[in-house]
Amino acid sequence: MDNAFGQPQTVIVLGGSSDIARELTKKLCAARAHTVVLAGRNQSLLDEAASEAKDYGATTTDTVLFDAQDPSNAARVVTEAFEKVGEHVDLVVIAVGLLGDQFEQEDDAEAAARVATINFTWPVAALAELRRRLVAQGSGRILVMSSVASIRIRRNAYLYGGAKAGLDRLCDGLADSLSGTGVTLQLVRPGVVRTKMTAGLPDIPFTTNADDLARTIVKGLASGDRVIWSPPILRYAFAVLRHLPKPVWRKVVDR
Repeated sequence: MDNAFGQPQTVIVLGGSSDIARELTKKLCAARAHTVVLAGRNQSLLDEAASEAKDYGATTTDTVLFDAQDPSNAARVVTEAFEKVGEHVDLVVIAVGLLGDQFEQEDDAEAAARVATINFTWPVAALAELRRRLVAQGSGRILVMSSVASIRIRRNAYLYGGAKAGLDRLCDGLADSLSGTGVTLQLVRPGVVRTKMTAGLPDIPFTTNADDLARTIVKGLASGDRVIWSPPILRYAFAVLRHLPKPVWRKVVDR
């Protein structure tokens, strides 16, 4: 159960070897998470992340290997992660994602499907199993990594943005479905974050790094806000940007 300060003590991170997930895991462990299960597709990176978690205060860590290109494994991955926690699960983080290359992949059916599967289909399958388990448990929190790219789709990233938009909207409905169950869901909508996934992309206004994003998420978890924006100013920026006429929007974002 969450400790007396409302901080999660048992955590599962799906996509646990990503730069963002690793920074968040370290901060959760520093805030007294003692049991962490990290799931992802690269065992050596998962082992590194598990070692970091112990350095920051975790007493028990474990890993689960999976490939998010295969949604049929989602229920198995969630089941295995819950079993490895071995007790009440306080928080599950879904940090699975693939940016891809829009202009290389938009005419490639297999590559386009891969972007959609990793960013939307696999998380949806995992969420179905998570909902079942956490509702049966009677409490717990789900944190889903979305993106400001989901708010208004850019021509230059419509494969990624479209998939994230589907996940973002689905999570909004899922959060409503959890009312009264003791389980909650929070969405994270970051802007551009400097990570391995975005290497080579130019910085744009409000670009942050993984450490800053993780700090914002921890604050958002404490506040219970339904949506966590990073940096927070993007909440107000997109209140305007989402309503720009399309020709103006294209000039602003697709340069």
